[in-house]
Amino acid sequence: MATVSGVSVGALLRSRPEAFGLTLDLLAGAEGLERLITSPHVQKTGLALAGFHEYLKPGRVLIFGASEIRFLETLDRVARADALSLALNADFPCVLITGGLAPPHELVIESERARLPLLQTAVPTPTAIAKLTSILEDTLAERTILHAVLMDVLGLGILITGESGIGKSECALDLIVRAHRLVADDTVEVRRRAETILIGTCPELTRHHMELRGLGVINVKELFGIASTRSSKRVELVVQLERWDPSRAYERLGLDDEFQEILGLRVPLIRMPVAPGRNIAILVEVAARNQLLRARGHHAARLLAERLERTLRDDSMPTLPGLGPDEPEEDDLEPGGAS
Repeated sequence: MATVSGVSVGALLRSRPEAFGLTLDLLAGAEGLERLITSPHVQKTGLALAGFHEYLKPGRVLIFGASEIRFLETLDRVARADALSLALNADFPCVLITGGLAPPHELVIESERARLPLLQTAVPTPTAIAKLTSILEDTLAERTILHAVLMDVLGLGILITGESGIGKSECALDLIVRAHRLVADDTVEVRRRAETILIGTCPELTRHHMELRGLGVINVKELFGIASTRSSKRVELVVQLERWDPSRAYERLGLDDEFQEILGLRVPLIRMPVAPGRNIAILVEVAARNQLLRARGHHAARLLAERLERTLRDDSMPTLPGLGPDEPEEDDLEPGGAS
């Protein structure tokens, strides 16, 4: 089931944002670390300091950059305290001072009074906003858990689905032997980023592991090397394995595209019947190659259908005897062509 969550300011500090190049120091308001950030977008403070509080959005990190700090420095102490009191009354999770600037004394006092965490970073404002937005987009992304296998095949993220015991893990193992990469087996966490991107990852507990009936749990990274796994991959194709049903009519030409909806986004879907004697791994690899061609605008089935339609249309037109579309002219029959 998909969920949309918030992240507390304390959790943001514990998530090691410095690994992404964003160092954060807590200056004041430690009692408010449980406040929730619910939006990846930041709130510039200019509107608040200018008195336009109706345009402020709750749940966003409030940014104090050089222009805001310099503006506050132009005010006298009473006006500065009043402006900060009004600005910080809104439902903000925290305040972030960028560029390593020193906060006004009134800002520290007001943050402690309001139990509003006051953070500071030495990173310049544009870079800090970009990095913080990226971290929050990833943390706050809508996500769901799927029972599937996620593989990186030729650079294409393929989600292999199907009922339990149908052979998803065995197919994935065959693909790994063919030098493709495992992202997640059995449990895939899919999160939506931006408007059109689905990212699949593996829970930390089961990362690099596969469960194979009759063999048990194996560590793919230890058996096949670090190049056989990766931590995440964009989901671009779904291959659904289905047990072969002789009474069912399966797709033969591939003219009609199918899609599966995941977190509100449509992902191309291929239904793959499983039967003894079919090498599913090779079929999945070919499906990946075909999908890459389709992404470049080359749809083999449709091109063949168009060529067939043109041929039938040309054959239905009257032609002169001896000059039919399949009959070569006399000059073409001579070796080397006409001289």
